[in-house]
Amino acid sequence: MKDKELTSKEAIGAEQIMEQERRKEEERLRIVIGHIQRGVTFTDWKCAYIDETVTIGRGTKIGPGVILEGNTAIGENCVIGQNCRIVDSAIGSGTEIQSSVILESRVGDETKIGPFAYLRPNSVIGSYAKVGDFVEVKNSTMGDGAKASHLTYIGDSDVGNNVNLGCGVVFVNYDGTHKHRSVVKDGAFIGCNTNLVSPVTVGEKAYVAAGATLTKDVPDGALAVARERQTNIEGWVERRGLLNKKK
Repeated sequence: MKDKELTSKEAIGAEQIMEQERRKEEERLRIVIGHIQRGVTFTDWKCAYIDETVTIGRGTKIGPGVILEGNTAIGENCVIGQNCRIVDSAIGSGTEIQSSVILESRVGDETKIGPFAYLRPNSVIGSYAKVGDFVEVKNSTMGDGAKASHLTYIGDSDVGNNVNLGCGVVFVNYDGTHKHRSVVKDGAFIGCNTNLVSPVTVGEKAYVAAGATLTKDVPDGALAVARERQTNIEGWVERRGLLNKKK
């Protein structure tokens, strides 16, 4: 008898849960339909998850699996591609975001983010900028026209207008105890696989050679080379027998 009563209670509980979920789904779709009526386009309107507090400009396209949360504002004529998550952030008009996560940050107009970029809190990206694949930005600013196309970490730093950050650039902001901040001024070029050991300042239109590890400031317009000279030892591989395959 007790087993039957327990089963009955479980059935009632399941029905209540299903009713709650049905209402939640109806509310979610009501919000999406409201955006459609205001000129927003959805690839699949049943696969978008948008809080009621979110605003989206006319002409913006939303892909499947997009999650928009909190006090988020999306401008007009944007593309928010599939599987993006944007929380408490402001996105300018004409900006394209693909498969990326943006938290408590701001992005300007006509900027490209992703795919697979990560903007952590307190990041500000300018207009006509680019934050490409596998780029992480944390508590940092990037000016108008600045570019970090791939595989870069920008932490606790201020990057100026029209700066180019090459592949594999890392702002080394943590010494194990404290965070430090670096500055890259307008028009500078940072070569691939460069480490900027904060705090350092790279001057306007300065050029940092690929493979550098910077521990000192770079003056305006200077070339910084901070790497060991290459040495070739002839015949070393054969003498060591390192590439001889064992049968």
